[in-house]
Amino acid sequence: MEEDEEEDYMSDLFVKQDVRPGLPMVRRMKEAIQKEEKQKEANEKNRQKSIKEEEKERRDLVLKSALGNENKGFALLQKMGYKSGQALGKSGEGIVEPIPLNIKTGRSGLGHEELKKRKAEEKLENYRKKLHMRKQANEQATDQFRLRFKNKQEERKMEGDLRKSQRACQQLDMQKDIDVPKETWYWLEPEEEDKNDENDKDDECTSSDISVSEKLHILTAYLRERHFYCIWCGTTYEDSEDLSSNCPGDSAADHD
Repeated sequence: MEEDEEEDYMSDLFVKQDVRPGLPMVRRMKEAIQKEEKQKEANEKNRQKSIKEEEKERRDLVLKSALGNENKGFALLQKMGYKSGQALGKSGEGIVEPIPLNIKTGRSGLGHEELKKRKAEEKLENYRKKLHMRKQANEQATDQFRLRFKNKQEERKMEGDLRKSQRACQQLDMQKDIDVPKETWYWLEPEEEDKNDENDKDDECTSSDISVSEKLHILTAYLRERHFYCIWCGTTYEDSEDLSSNCPGDSAADHD
């Protein structure tokens, strides 16, 4: 008889074994985790507690326990008719539980939390002020841009009206055989006569220091007095009486 009999792979011993792939690895991982947790528990039990932890445990234990007759304050309350669980006060409107203790465990001095809170509020207030100032600056910049844009539009319109008045003045003067303008800027420059009103943005009369608005006012007054012509109406009247009677005024605003 052979010493080592061949193993029967059809026996119950092999059939009941779980041979799923990866199962041994999972089992070893679970065992390692359990072993690590047990080691942590053992280390926690053997670890010596610090003085602060011991003080905290004793304090919590004392605070959770009710006052007994050995406490002098509680004994005095009982002599005055107080019963355990009863609210303080003549009519029982007072507190039932003692005022809780607020144990200071940090190293900061008294008033540090209030100072910290006040600094945080000041920081928040400064941040809000900066946001408000930034918003005001943006609004002012927007208003200034709109004002400059509006002034630029009005200036361009005024320059266009001045060129229109100069062209009309030149034509009316020439119709009356006037070869030389009363002022050099009363007429358009020769090279500027063929330019389009919309594209001619650089037309500036440099003959004097008079502003565009002043030139426009002077030239329209000359056209009305000399030629009885209103550039806003585009009409030449018979005389000054006809002009004053039928023309609304001497500016664009009067004709609106």
